[in-house]
Amino acid sequence: MLSHPSTAESADNRPTMSSGGLSLAQPGRLELPDPNLHPPSVAESGDPFSALRVVHLLARLPRGERVLIGDITARLNAEYLDWAFSPRVVADTIAQVQANWVADYRTVEGIHLEDDPSGTWLEIEDSARTGPWLVGQAHRLAVECRAQLREFARGEGRATEG
Repeated sequence: MLSHPSTAESADNRPTMSSGGLSLAQPGRLELPDPNLHPPSVAESGDPFSALRVVHLLARLPRGERVLIGDITARLNAEYLDWAFSPRVVADTIAQVQANWVADYRTVEGIHLEDDPSGTWLEIEDSARTGPWLVGQAHRLAVECRAQLREFARGEGRATEG
């Protein structure tokens, strides 16, 4: 059963909040900073939260134009200031997206990676199918992220005292 905090007055007339057996001073009466700051996240290969951000950007890139992986990485780091993306993680994610494309369409032409002396380049096919397909990939990754969050909320991710 979900218990809702109730308010009461403390012995020194400060409003308090009670939830369960714990009473706290009202946060509105104290000059506390917002605790909802999040630590930076380092993007990792194979992590759906990292991949979702990469695929979200891929879906917005121009079609039929070559883009350096380094430029994609820089854009991700500019858009997600609390994340750190490396070119390796971005390239790994794009390689997975490319493998998914090959599995779905049996062609390598849709998501094309190419190395040359200036770096690794990505070119996304300029066709009506790439946009919706990338959006579908983003939705699939979002489902994976939500599943991990649900597992965490059920307690599998919480620290426990030994």
